Amino acid sequence: MSFLFRKALLAPQRCKIPIQPCPAQSTIREYNRRRIGLALKPTWTGASANKRYVTTEAGDGKSGHINAGKNEGIFFLANVYPLKLNFVTYILRHLDNQIPQLKDQLQKLNKNIQTADPKAITARALPESLQVKEVIPRMKEGGAFVKFSYDPQSDVTQIERTLREYLKENPIKPWFNPFRRVRTFLVQGRPWVEDLVRYPSAILRVEFLPSMPEGQAAELSQETLYSMFRKYGKLADIEPQPPGSKDLPKFAVLKFMTVRHAIMAKNCMHGYKVPETEGGGAAGTVLKLVYQQRAKAHWIRDWLFSHPRIVIPALAALVATLTVAVFDPIRTFFIKAHITRTFHINDNKVYKWLRSQLMRANDLITFRHHKIDDPGLTAIWEDRKDAIEQIRAWLVETADTFIVIQGPRGSGKKELVLDQALKDRNMSHNLALVIDCKPMQEARGDSATICAAANEVGYRPVFSWMNSISSLVDLAAQGTIGTKTGFSETLDTQLAKIWQNTSSALKQIALEGRSKDNKDVTLSDDEYLEAHPERRPVVVIDNFLHKSQESGLVYDKLAEWAAGLTTSNIAHVIFLTNDVSFSKSLSKALPDRVFRQIQLGDCTAEVAKRFVIKHLDADVDDDVVPKGEEKPAPPSQTREDLNELDECIEVLGGRLTDLEFLARRMKAGETPKKAVHQIISQSASEILKMYILDLSPSTHPWTPSQAWLLIKSLATDPSLRYNELLLSDTLKPSGDTVLHALEQAELITILSSPTGRPYAVKPGKPVYQAAFKRLVDDTVLRARLDLGILGELVKIETATIEKCEQELKLLGELPGQPNEVKPRVKSLLGKIWVSQAKIEAFERESAGLKSVLGREF
Repeated sequence: MSFLFRKALLAPQRCKIPIQPCPAQSTIREYNRRRIGLALKPTWTGASANKRYVTTEAGDGKSGHINAGKNEGIFFLANVYPLKLNFVTYILRHLDNQIPQLKDQLQKLNKNIQTADPKAITARALPESLQVKEVIPRMKEGGAFVKFSYDPQSDVTQIERTLREYLKENPIKPWFNPFRRVRTFLVQGRPWVEDLVRYPSAILRVEFLPSMPEGQAAELSQETLYSMFRKYGKLADIEPQPPGSKDLPKFAVLKFMTVRHAIMAKNCMHGYKVPETEGGGAAGTVLKLVYQQRAKAHWIRDWLFSHPRIVIPALAALVATLTVAVFDPIRTFFIKAHITRTFHINDNKVYKWLRSQLMRANDLITFRHHKIDDPGLTAIWEDRKDAIEQIRAWLVETADTFIVIQGPRGSGKKELVLDQALKDRNMSHNLALVIDCKPMQEARGDSATICAAANEVGYRPVFSWMNSISSLVDLAAQGTIGTKTGFSETLDTQLAKIWQNTSSALKQIALEGRSKDNKDVTLSDDEYLEAHPERRPVVVIDNFLHKSQESGLVYDKLAEWAAGLTTSNIAHVIFLTNDVSFSKSLSKALPDRVFRQIQLGDCTAEVAKRFVIKHLDADVDDDVVPKGEEKPAPPSQTREDLNELDECIEVLGGRLTDLEFLARRMKAGETPKKAVHQIISQSASEILKMYILDLSPSTHPWTPSQAWLLIKSLATDPSLRYNELLLSDTLKPSGDTVLHALEQAELITILSSPTGRPYAVKPGKPVYQAAFKRLVDDTVLRARLDLGILGELVKIETATIEKCEQELKLLGELPGQPNEVKPRVKSLLGKIWVSQAKIEAFERESAGLKSVLGREF
């Protein structure tokens, strides 16, 4: 409503104000002193007494000008309305019809606003011989035009001086600007009262126009402009038109110190005709004044795009700061919730109670997650009790704990640690953080790798898709400013952020049990964690070095991060790996530490038999027996084919995955021999597909002939000498690389001496021995693969003959055939004879193999 009241002041009205005449002999100052304190109220006469005329900001008849007749003048009063509330003008523009009534009500209620009314100001300052005929508000410019008429004998300049002196001695300071008083000047030109969407500025553009068509305008000098405009306010600068500029009309730019000074100058001098005596030329020069904005439109945007070397690095720093300040605490919270399983429904107490009640009520609804291998694993844990106790002992030591559990795939490493070694520890206070390296290593692309790493630790929110976009932005910025901005982050940096937030969450979990009543309250956080190793969480890194030959970045970052956790006493770290060469990777992160290591192998035949039997009896033990009926005897007492189990386990070995597969097939009704036969056939198919048939030279460092040589050799001898294999022509020239690659692929196992020297090669799994024999017994497959080996051997011998022939050719070109080269010639000839004999033998053997391929399917 205050806006409406304020708008009411804008309603210009024609009125006559009776004022006592000013004595001619009185000076201006004496006259103003007599005028102080008089409460003058305007009286409406004539046609205006009963009707008030409303004039808009567009001038007389919306022509844009104020027409002043004979014996009429115009004052401009500044600082009458707020200058910064231009939007109010637009809002109240449509309420002109209601403004006169609102104005009367406002003036009755508030005398201070009435005092600042332009009519009231002029009524107190002007003599009675003057009549205020019209008030035209300029809300946008914070002032108003006051049109008046005066006696022909009066001097308008003297009237202006009287009004200004009065306002100076009796300053009127409006409520919205109490530090500046109302000022007034006589309008000398023809003001343009437009209502365009233009706003005042402290800069005025003064254009010099001719006073008549096809006339000549004079370009005023800076001194002339200064003398004409300085009285309206302090000037900051006067800029004439550049000398070489051909812009018309000619102009100059005036820069005032304040906007209100520029408003006063523009409204008083716009349309003023400069006479010849003041430098306006013979015909005179008309001044046209317009506001000029200090800054052009979109200057912020243009400045940002014009200074990329400053803006882009600053924006990158701002984004990084916001990310750390806003998202890092959120991510740490989610990681902590992931480790402590806060949002896992299976760990909820209410859910556990409901599950137990429903399980008791009926057997149709069950919430129990029953592991099929739990009963059988009891025998395995009894056999590995020493290893379990050793891991538990290491987890309560104050020294840095860096445990590595190495064993072939399917040896039960993860179950040994999580289900046995950490079982009591998890129930007491802390759950282990399990990080599986397999999804991270098998992910395709940086974004997928980042997502996989984030999912392993519960790191969210993660904006992996921003990595590609930021890389493009960084590339574009580099082409623009010549340097990188830091928007894009490499996979190394992103992984480092994930592990850093995980470290913060682990440390918070480790310190959760600390209170002010604790006896170690004086210790720092690091000292407390060092003194209480049982409070540290456990980080289990599974499938470490899985497919490490493809890329080692993930494993290097994990090893560095794990080393930081152990040295800072934040957590215990346990590595689970199938790779026997893990020490090479971990030694880079902790070169001065000795790893705590446990080697897991295949279980013994006795333990394997107990494992299978307990699996068979598990279902009978869990069955619900109706009342009045006897519990059936377990399969271990009723099955007649269990006498085959010893022979089958001898073939199958002690690998847990194979034993579990055997137990499931026996539960399905198969005999042990038939189940083992199926396992051997499946293993033979896997070997054929993975190591021989579907090979890509770019992704596998071995050839089908090299893999077949090992398969054929291990089929007859379960243990081969390592160095003897290196002498084979098929494995040359990089036999060590091929053997270690096949070990990583789990086709073979390389045994090492206590000093670390490899000395023997065995099948990767015990069942592979029988699978190798199954493959060798296939005559067609054997003929095909042997033919490939013979072809490579023929190439090798042919290359040897060619090399010897080239050397003989060089020796034959020597003059005189010296006696010293004869032994060399003889040796070369002997090599050629031996190689030729081998080629002939290979070709004869190849002919026999080809005949096999030609007659058998």
